[in-house]
Amino acid sequence: MVMTILDGLDSFLYYPVLIVLLLAAGLYFSVRTGFVQLRMFPETIRVVMEKPSNEGKISSFQALMVSTASRVGTGNIVGVSTAVCLGGYGAVFWMWLIAIIGGASAFVESTLAQIYKRRDKNGDSYGGPAYYIETALHNRGLAVLFAVCLIFTYAVGFNMLASYNLQSTFAVYSFYDPAISPWIIGAVLAVLVGWCILGGGRRVVAATTAIVPVMGILYIVVSLVVLVSHASLIPAVFSEIFRDAFNFQAIFSGIAGSCMMYGIKRGLYSNEAGVGSAPNAAAAADVSHPVKQGLVQVLSVFIDTILICSATALMCLCSGVEPTAEIAGAPYVQKSVETIMGGFGPVFVTVAMVLFAFTTLLGNLFYVDNCLTFIHRKTPSKRFMLGFRLLCAVVILVGAALPMAAAWDIADIMMAVMCMINLPACVVLSNVVVKACRDYCEQKKAGQNPVFHAADIGMDADQLDYWK
Repeated sequence: MVMTILDGLDSFLYYPVLIVLLLAAGLYFSVRTGFVQLRMFPETIRVVMEKPSNEGKISSFQALMVSTASRVGTGNIVGVSTAVCLGGYGAVFWMWLIAIIGGASAFVESTLAQIYKRRDKNGDSYGGPAYYIETALHNRGLAVLFAVCLIFTYAVGFNMLASYNLQSTFAVYSFYDPAISPWIIGAVLAVLVGWCILGGGRRVVAATTAIVPVMGILYIVVSLVVLVSHASLIPAVFSEIFRDAFNFQAIFSGIAGSCMMYGIKRGLYSNEAGVGSAPNAAAAADVSHPVKQGLVQVLSVFIDTILICSATALMCLCSGVEPTAEIAGAPYVQKSVETIMGGFGPVFVTVAMVLFAFTTLLGNLFYVDNCLTFIHRKTPSKRFMLGFRLLCAVVILVGAALPMAAAWDIADIMMAVMCMINLPACVVLSNVVVKACRDYCEQKKAGQNPVFHAADIGMDADQLDYWK
């Protein structure tokens, strides 16, 4: 009964509601910004390496690592595998499309987060969709609703799913007992995450900055090894991806289980463009112009989907192992890597999943802390935060033992609600971003390092904590 309700709600929210909203908003932002995600991509590489404007503050690169830590996670391995096994080869194309279009959404939401960010007592900045909804739209009720949705999405839905995905990679080993092992693995993960998050946000930044680059590079290297070893299959795989993606008769005959729907769902879960999560990290960066951090978040989406999700998809599809519903998830990836690495293949995937899941959990809870502060109008008490973080650890434990379908449905539904609040707000406020982007380009054309002042684009500086 519960699964029937979850499946029905999940299907309705994604088609027709979310698929229309995502594509329409992404295309609208792309046109209004002159396809900034493509036009200014070289600039994203340059600005990500800039040092913070003030020594000791969070840099663009550090903010990128926090947002990428949440984006780059179990969805890049298990999510992609599930999409291909259940939706077909064409799901890969739809993941690519949602990333390219979603890059504009990521740019808009993160630029808004920078423009409307606030200053704490230490001079550091913080913000996100809840803050720009309250400040620019003058609607605290909607802002609080968004903050609550984010907390449930990341502290409950996504963390349960990450925990489940991690423990599922152990199912191939002889010691795995379906009745006991998930609880043991979940308990170990809960203790490790609980210990880390009790150290606060600074430890999250330090940990993710160190782990994410190494994790991503190693995974891509192994994927390339598999691809090179099966190079003869690459042309046929690409042909099948595009053939399946444009088989509209098959898609519309059963859209809920089609390659299009699985590609969009798993692509959105992986890169989170337009969801409203990454802006919470983007607002913490110390930059001279909000557009710089908007560009950095475009890079984060591309790293997540165009690089890492593609690495998983192509590695699996070119391995010679046929995708089937029976091996959907971690087993398909493990069997694919095993074709080259033998018995070490499943072990490598397990290690990668542990790192991916751990950084995802840390990045998720960084966002949650920001929204708790917003709801309370101040940093919650130490006693409250201790209790909340212990509860988060329990959620991670429970998530490890959930059925796969329930874990995905809960995460999908909560993410959809966030999108339906954040994207319309971004559409309403997009004119501010367009003006800021124009201001940035004009300064660059004049040979200057762009510096933002609210008055330069006709904004009332008294509304803002920054950019006077």
